[in-house]
Amino acid sequence: MKKDRESVKEELRAEYKRSDFPGGLVRGQYAKRMREASNIVVLRPEVARVFPNEEAVNDALLSLIELAKKTTRPTKRPTRTPKIGDKGHS
Repeated sequence: MKKDRESVKEELRAEYKRSDFPGGLVRGQYAKRMREASNIVVLRPEVARVFPNEEAVNDALLSLIELAKKTTRPTKRPTRTPKIGDKGHS
């Protein structure tokens, strides 16, 4: 059943009064804060078509993370001090 057109209007319900909101009514007042505090990610349509649900996306990303951990090299290799008798040591 569709919503009644009357309930969609930008009016307060009968049980509320404007005086109940001393700071005024601002549409989307907390939208930016909610977006910043949220961990929701919006996928591009071509990416979303590949994954049927949230679990499939998470599984794919976790697999990618594991693969990256296994195949990446350390950025800085430890240097070894030459011992006496090694080539190149004077």
